[in-house]
Amino acid sequence: MNRQIRPAQHSDIPMIMKVMEAARGIMRASGNKNQWIGGYPSIAVISADIDRGAGFIVDDDDILVAYFAYLPSPEPTYHQIYQGQWLDDLHPYHVVHRIASYPHVHNIFRDILQFCFSHDKNIRIDTHRDNHIMQHCLARYGFTYCGIIYLASGDERLAWQKMI
Repeated sequence: MNRQIRPAQHSDIPMIMKVMEAARGIMRASGNKNQWIGGYPSIAVISADIDRGAGFIVDDDDILVAYFAYLPSPEPTYHQIYQGQWLDDLHPYHVVHRIASYPHVHNIFRDILQFCFSHDKNIRIDTHRDNHIMQHCLARYGFTYCGIIYLASGDERLAWQKMI
């Protein structure tokens, strides 16, 4: 297996959307029925990630198997955190959003984190309260639960941070 992470291109969007649908299936099968609903993440959201240079894909032997967004701070929804605090609120950070992969692909989270931490030592991630798979991964890879943030829609998310 030859795994590579590269910037996503607009021509990748059809395959990215297939990965998103597979990730929704993983969420639903694990009991997470309220995240990524109503067509989110949409083609427009993925296209905006790509336009900002923040959309990335993971290829196994030139086959697209995963997608994620890696965005520089500031993240507007992270300005206010409730029932906790960020580990560090002074330094710049990157945010990882929209992690999606096929269910048969393993070690994606590890590889995404290696990529992200090779570019920034301060990473924040938020996830839905029902996304127990992501919460398990975050704890396993040394992220600290920091509190609750609210999306622009008003939806609650659990906020995590790791600094190296």
